[in-house]
Amino acid sequence: MAEKIIMLSDGRAPSPAIPARLEAPTGLLADALGRPLHDLRISVTDRCNFRCVYCMPKEVFDKDYAYLPHASLLSFEEITRIASLFVAHGVEKLRLTGGEPLLRKNLEHLVGMLSALRTPSGRPLDITLTTNGSLLAKKAQSLKDAGLNRVTVSLDSLDDATFKRMNDVDFAVADVLAGIDTAHAVGLGPIKINMVVKAGMNDQEIVPMARHFKGSPYILRFIEYMDVGASNGWNLAEVIPSAEVARRISADMPLVPQQANYSGETAARWRYADGSGEIGLISSVTQAFCKDCSRARLSTEGKLYTCLFATRGHDLRALLREGRSDAEISTAVGALWNVRADRYSETRTINTSGIESGGLREGKRVEMSYIGG
Repeated sequence: MAEKIIMLSDGRAPSPAIPARLEAPTGLLADALGRPLHDLRISVTDRCNFRCVYCMPKEVFDKDYAYLPHASLLSFEEITRIASLFVAHGVEKLRLTGGEPLLRKNLEHLVGMLSALRTPSGRPLDITLTTNGSLLAKKAQSLKDAGLNRVTVSLDSLDDATFKRMNDVDFAVADVLAGIDTAHAVGLGPIKINMVVKAGMNDQEIVPMARHFKGSPYILRFIEYMDVGASNGWNLAEVIPSAEVARRISADMPLVPQQANYSGETAARWRYADGSGEIGLISSVTQAFCKDCSRARLSTEGKLYTCLFATRGHDLRALLREGRSDAEISTAVGALWNVRADRYSETRTINTSGIESGGLREGKRVEMSYIGG
């Protein structure tokens, strides 16, 4: 079989420079555009048991695909150590992602370690997890017992045929719904359900999905199909704008816009006019929200990315494994965030002529399956 070349990571990313003067974290770190560091998304595995067409298409991630060896992954102790340094810089929310994070063995042990961390003021962290739901019914109780607060579940259709075309592994909708209900029963909520909308594939499911979850305890969010990485064959013509999603739903079930819960919230909130719940619209293609982005991403093998659409990372694992102190690593992280000026989605929105199928001309970006969504 011919070798496939796909940039999951940026290869041997350089370790971040350690400034000569070490700085104690203040909890008030800001980047070059004045954005704070509030969220850390941690990918715990590059493996997934789905082959979703917009993330890990089977023609790239086939049975011969070589995943990262276990020794390359950050250990739970390494993840917790890095997370503690980010918390000292102001992070209050940790999200575990993948791949599919529930494939990481004994993940509840990591959740327990992270749940013991506290902010500088002594408050517990908000610890969340994004999953495809395939193992959620089995894992929900142990995750809750370990200290997980909430889950977000990906579900792109209620129609089995459509859903199976999208996950490409013949996984049934009913099993995801069972996982969602189990998670709700054990107290992992409020649960958010993410639907990636791709024109010509599942956009006919927008209104049925809204109708199904209307009046439920769950918050359904619609995500514009994004140009993450280079493996999903992204094309602007396959994007259904959030405004069109809102129009279709509101024609059947009137919607009213709501204020954001907090600065930097990715989803624009809309509630049903009759008071029976709300939906979210994530518009990273048509209405970029870079100006409020407060999220950093830690890859499976310990590289720090300051943007979902990054072309390079910074190797924190190397600093850990060469014996650098907490003060040195913390100062390096602070220096990286101070110069952060990423605003890819805003630039793409301003200059859509720069878009090509699969990526912008300035270079291929890291894959979403490697650093999470």
